[in-house]
Amino acid sequence: MQEHVKKTDSGIPIQKVYTQQDLPQNFDGNLMPGDFPYTRGVQPDMYLGKLWTMRQYAGFSTAEQSNQRYHFLLSQGVMGLSVAFDLPTQIGYDPDHMLSEGEVGKVGVSVSSLADMEVLFKDIPLDKISTSMTINATSFILLALYVALAKKRGIDIKQLSGTIQNDILKEYAARGTYIYPPKYSMRIITDIFEWCGTNLPKWNSISISGYHIREAGSTAVQEIAFTLSNGKAYVKAAIEKGLDINVFGKRLSFFFNAHNNLFEEVAKFRAARKMWANIMRDFGATDPKALMLRFHTQTGGATLTAQQPHNNISRVTIQTIAAVLGGTQSLHTNGFDEALGLPTEEAASIALRTQQIVAYESGITETVDPLAGSFFIENLTTQIELEANKIIKEIDEMGGSVVAIENGYMQNKIANSAYSYQKKIESKEKIIVGVNEFKSDTSSAIPILKIDEKIRQEQIEKLNTIKAIRDQYKVNSCLAAIKNAAKGTENLMPLVIAAVENLCTLGEISDTLRTVYGEFQA
Repeated sequence: MQEHVKKTDSGIPIQKVYTQQDLPQNFDGNLMPGDFPYTRGVQPDMYLGKLWTMRQYAGFSTAEQSNQRYHFLLSQGVMGLSVAFDLPTQIGYDPDHMLSEGEVGKVGVSVSSLADMEVLFKDIPLDKISTSMTINATSFILLALYVALAKKRGIDIKQLSGTIQNDILKEYAARGTYIYPPKYSMRIITDIFEWCGTNLPKWNSISISGYHIREAGSTAVQEIAFTLSNGKAYVKAAIEKGLDINVFGKRLSFFFNAHNNLFEEVAKFRAARKMWANIMRDFGATDPKALMLRFHTQTGGATLTAQQPHNNISRVTIQTIAAVLGGTQSLHTNGFDEALGLPTEEAASIALRTQQIVAYESGITETVDPLAGSFFIENLTTQIELEANKIIKEIDEMGGSVVAIENGYMQNKIANSAYSYQKKIESKEKIIVGVNEFKSDTSSAIPILKIDEKIRQEQIEKLNTIKAIRDQYKVNSCLAAIKNAAKGTENLMPLVIAAVENLCTLGEISDTLRTVYGEFQA
């Protein structure tokens, strides 16, 4: 009887045992952390010098309520804020737009003006904390609001540190919160690169995201292949705009998912660093910091189960360990209740404590890249690299990520992987504890955070107050300037900053660009 071959979730065969003969042919046992191609980490001392930034992704309801949660998280040891925005904010609608109905404040905080931003960051020192904003199609407006707030407080904007996600290509491929057609979205992104390169030296002007690609159903191999391919598209667009790869390359960051297959996840992170270093070198980058893949990790939302939700604490712990062993620079851990709703304060606290226990009690931070030299890990790292590079080569031969997205290649690959994975769950080839095996008839009474439907009306009233006190002539002038610049080549960022300073709203700025660029139809 033939023995069943075990495979990783990406379909890579796993041997019963690994020996020295399974090490890659080009394996360099003398490679040190901090050495090109950074397989072992981007810093020689990694967490011995500084722990990863512990973030908790948070934002819900109003700016007032989200601000309270941020202060709670900072008091509990969070090192940087990670802001979640509601769907209307993500796709460029103010709360009073008819398409905002039923969505205001639901999956994140509602922000449409500088007044909202002031409340959101009340009593939070922008020059002393790092802020990550998960926002894509309207990322340039949220960055403008953040900069305008800092200027209003008298803060030197060169001291601002943080990240905007700003990765629109994965929205077309996996997530759907796009507004404009790809070529116009790419123009906005390169405008951000250019402006940040001069004005925000500590700011990461894009976080190229594999997280949502994985959440949509891709494999680990596809996650890094599609993400790095998208990264290549952004680099190419920036070079074509005349930007210096050794300048903007240092401010590129990545955002990956961490799932439960511990060793595959660790190998994925190691392979991604090596691949990106070689990609950037091939583009002509020479500055070591422009060659380094720095990444934020979030534990896998799609792995959380509504059944037996307390089991999710164990899942998040495994995923945290994978991210740390893989060398992440920043980490968000999901609340155990997020398959049911937005995380409660208790769930967010447990998630943060999970990071802190791994950091301070597990011992795995006390040496750099402790799995290096493992016959299995080194072999798996190489296998993932080879498989991912095959996919990237296919995409390159099509003409790059934009073409691959426009012809549905990425979307189809992700959908097929998601379907295959679901079939394995239904056939019990893949066991999910509490879902298709080890079920329980008893249910836990889990408190669920609910958002009051009155939030939308409250936000509309705030919006109307802002519109009543602003100078409409200045508003019209600012929006006209943005429209004219959009038709030409002038950088949009200074004009958008001026617009939000004069209390133009997110919806008004987005709609102004809609009149020039139109909207993308999938």
